[in-house]
Amino acid sequence: MNLDTFLTALNSVRQDEVVITTMAASQAWPNHSRHLLDLNYVPSTMGQGPTIGLGIALACPEKKVVILNGDGCLLMNLGCLVTIAEQAPENLILCNMDNGHYEVTGRQPIAGLGKTNFVGLAESAGWPVAIEMDTQKLRVQLETILSIRGPVFVNVKLEMSQGGSPDLTIPMPERIQSLSVQLQSETSFK
Repeated sequence: MNLDTFLTALNSVRQDEVVITTMAASQAWPNHSRHLLDLNYVPSTMGQGPTIGLGIALACPEKKVVILNGDGCLLMNLGCLVTIAEQAPENLILCNMDNGHYEVTGRQPIAGLGKTNFVGLAESAGWPVAIEMDTQKLRVQLETILSIRGPVFVNVKLEMSQGGSPDLTIPMPERIQSLSVQLQSETSFK
């Protein structure tokens, strides 16, 4: 499956979830969504999407938080799997965009390519729900994922995309401020 197919399906079932994107997903997501609850985290810092999402999920427990994170990013911060499992936010979904490469830094193969089982890592870290995305039932599976209590880890097997440029039209401080204002107006932001 390619990244755009997954993002199109996610956007079609998304309602009012916060969506945080990093790395390759941050380049593609603005072509699918310009929602006030999007945090298209550019410039990305590899590995920080899950911890940013955890903070938002804990601060806004009534708001679902979906994190679109790269496999290389997850390898940069494997400790986030244990931390999120320990905190157990029921409103957090971490989608690991698994294409086997550090795509935005030059398409180098990730460490452990072909050996690393991301679902197994999440399960061993204590995630109550850890699944491999079924591309045959993509939309139905995404609807189910968005409706269940988490934390939920979803490994999304992808082909490598053609790349692109991150959306830098809105400076990052303004993006963060906009999301914060939106969350304060919609939730009991702590």
